Amino acid sequence: MEQKKRLVVSYKNCSEDVLQAIKEKYPLGYGDAIRKIEKPNGESFHAITVDLEDVSYLVKVNVKIDHLTEEEFEKQFGANSEDADSPMEGKSEESADNVSQDSYDE
Repeated sequence: MEQKKRLVVSYKNCSEDVLQAIKEKYPLGYGDAIRKIEKPNGESFHAITVDLEDVSYLVKVNVKIDHLTEEEFEKQFGANSEDADSPMEGKSEESADNVSQDSYDE
């Protein structure tokens, strides 16, 4: 069996076939499937995966990361660390599974 071709593509440059495959694979949205990809030069990007019959895509997506301090979070959302655990406890922007980009062509 022949191995699928692997490509990296930006979401804004996806074909209709790829966009349809994304909608089918992630009907409720892909927010939980986003992975941080580290490039060999130290830069990184965020992406999701989607497969078509003959190609496996790593689709670059834009991600907005808020960098609120606990105090700013409590002020904005009304959480009080004495009354409830911080929803950010144990979480970080780095917690997404890291995927090696080595096997994808850009």
